[in-house]
Amino acid sequence: MKIGWIGLGNMGIPMALKLVKAGFELTFYNRTPDKGEELAALGANQASSLTELVDKSDVIFTMVSDDNAVKSIYIENGILSHAEAGKVFIDMSTISPQTSQLIYNTALENGVKYLDAPVSGSVQPAKEGKLLVLVGGDEEVYEQVKSVFEPMSKLSIYLGNSGAGSNAKLAINLLLGITVQGIAESVLFAEKQGIKQEDMLTIINESAVGTAISKMKTPSILNNEFPAAFALKHMAKDLRLASETMELLAIGASANKTYQTALEKGLGELDVMAVLKELKGDGSTSL
Repeated sequence: MKIGWIGLGNMGIPMALKLVKAGFELTFYNRTPDKGEELAALGANQASSLTELVDKSDVIFTMVSDDNAVKSIYIENGILSHAEAGKVFIDMSTISPQTSQLIYNTALENGVKYLDAPVSGSVQPAKEGKLLVLVGGDEEVYEQVKSVFEPMSKLSIYLGNSGAGSNAKLAINLLLGITVQGIAESVLFAEKQGIKQEDMLTIINESAVGTAISKMKTPSILNNEFPAAFALKHMAKDLRLASETMELLAIGASANKTYQTALEKGLGELDVMAVLKELKGDGSTSL
């Protein structure tokens, strides 16, 4: 099975590397060619155009930033109409279920197959091949290609018709956004009552409410450094998409408002945990 990969962001590179190391023949395309140097060094082929990549691939993955980027690849560039019948396109971007359904319908019209398959996890799980793949589309297509997900993930789950994967991704990221905001609020509350950050984080991590994300973000909070494992701008985008899909309930609506405000204040390039800075209300780089 020949694989095509479009989009070499922070997540895309380690995921594509997993496929190459698993023995798949991979062709990649990225607007910034030098991002593929590590892939090329392992024997992956670099395409000079999207058309060339589609021609050389049986299964084509896309993983880009947002709905507009996905529409640009699939609709404006016309890769679906160019592809031979039977080829499978898999979008792993976090986008709205409405866009996923649009691409699915366009694929059907052109005799090709499409799955929405966003992932839950950040850069480190991507490097470890421990992502969770959330799949929507036709189940027979999922069964046809699910072995390709194995090198990249600890589990792939078929969830239903087109858009189901996108809906599930928005739901899990809604919980992530709420959780990160909750950690930040707890730490700030304790700090204002004279309890040290390190002590409060120990309490959180050693208690029943401790989670993988609280433990992962502890060094970032204590070091007052927020390098983006998952950029705040992406969380703001995902919560906006969730709010556009349906009216969010109390906690979700509150989290959406917080992240949108943090984005407006210029925190988007920092890690999602930088929401702590917004909650503190000073907008500075120090807590």
